[in-house]
Amino acid sequence: MSAPTPANRPADRRVSARVGAIAESATLAVDAKAKALKAAGRPVIGFGAGEPDFPTPGYIVEAAAAACHDPKNHRYTPAGGLPELKAAIVAKTLRDSGYRVDASQVLVTNGGKQAIYEAFAAILDPGDEVIIPAPYWTTYPEAVKLAGGVPVEVVADETTGYKVSVEQLEAARTENTKVVLFVSPSNPTGAVYTAAEAEAIGRWVLEHGLWVLTDEIYEHLVYGGAEFSSLPALLPELADKCLVVNGVAKTYAMTGWRVGWLIGPKDVVGAAANLQSHATSNVSNVAQQAALAAVAGDLTAVDEMRTAFDRRRRTIVKMLNEIDGVFCPEPEGAFYAYPSVKGLLGKEIRGKRPATSAELAALILDEAEVAVVPGEAFGTPGYLRLSYALGDADLVEGVSRLQKLLGEARD
Repeated sequence: MSAPTPANRPADRRVSARVGAIAESATLAVDAKAKALKAAGRPVIGFGAGEPDFPTPGYIVEAAAAACHDPKNHRYTPAGGLPELKAAIVAKTLRDSGYRVDASQVLVTNGGKQAIYEAFAAILDPGDEVIIPAPYWTTYPEAVKLAGGVPVEVVADETTGYKVSVEQLEAARTENTKVVLFVSPSNPTGAVYTAAEAEAIGRWVLEHGLWVLTDEIYEHLVYGGAEFSSLPALLPELADKCLVVNGVAKTYAMTGWRVGWLIGPKDVVGAAANLQSHATSNVSNVAQQAALAAVAGDLTAVDEMRTAFDRRRRTIVKMLNEIDGVFCPEPEGAFYAYPSVKGLLGKEIRGKRPATSAELAALILDEAEVAVVPGEAFGTPGYLRLSYALGDADLVEGVSRLQKLLGEARD
């Protein structure tokens, strides 16, 4: 006799409700479609992927090549990370953030995504709420849901530079709120909170005894007068309920190497390490040795990339704001522009009237052969995200195509 099927579960379900509810990464999907079209011979210019167009610096690649020939890297190593890499992350965190931690507070992960999921999995129980400022990176709410939590969105728009206020956070707080997500510089908007703004949010978190997860992956990519501020460095009293996510992907052009890390209280990091020991074991030793060379080295290569990103940032914002119906605040960090295209929705463009930014993005890909990510992917319809981490010539050509296409919009 077969076991009874629970009344609330369809007998023919093949994929679990938990995993079946996860949405595909919209940014990776757009990038994959753009690459497929290019492979088919179409001259598509992709603004979708959030990765530097620069190669990984040579000294990092050389460290990885040497690691391949060392038999010690052919074996299992501690699931939580190579001791020498964890020590280097401790030193790097103090150098760059002014935040003093111990190696026992560091977990090396398969990229920042694994760090984010494991952080939420380690502290969330079913029904716990996580306040997520929107526009948000697509993975945050999915990681919360996969960990059993409930994402609660707080929306900021272009009128505030895409930054949420303490008053908005307080309005979203309930008795079930456990964690607040804080991201500065931001993906997808490039918003950077001032030290005063970050401290105000940190003090509100402290006042209500909440946890905060802060994603610092874009810490070195700030421009103009903007400055990066690390919450636990600003407010050391936050440390006992603060989880920091970081990695080498954006700073050192190492998106494909898949090395990130989680920093937090020892008990939580230890629990996340236990989870990782069963899920993936250690991160690739060769990639960890490459990351060691990156974080232990200087920031010369980073400075060169930031100079290029800054130049592209100013170019893309100027060109986007020349399009009627488009408004793009100047991003102060990361490498994304997040223009509002609400002024174009419903207008006729080459025989079509896109009613949503998703429809507009599809029209742009079909008619201008330019790939952008619609705001729906980030929780705020009516916007587009364009990464300016691509070559200068492609950037100008791509936005010129947008100017030509969108300049045809008619009522």
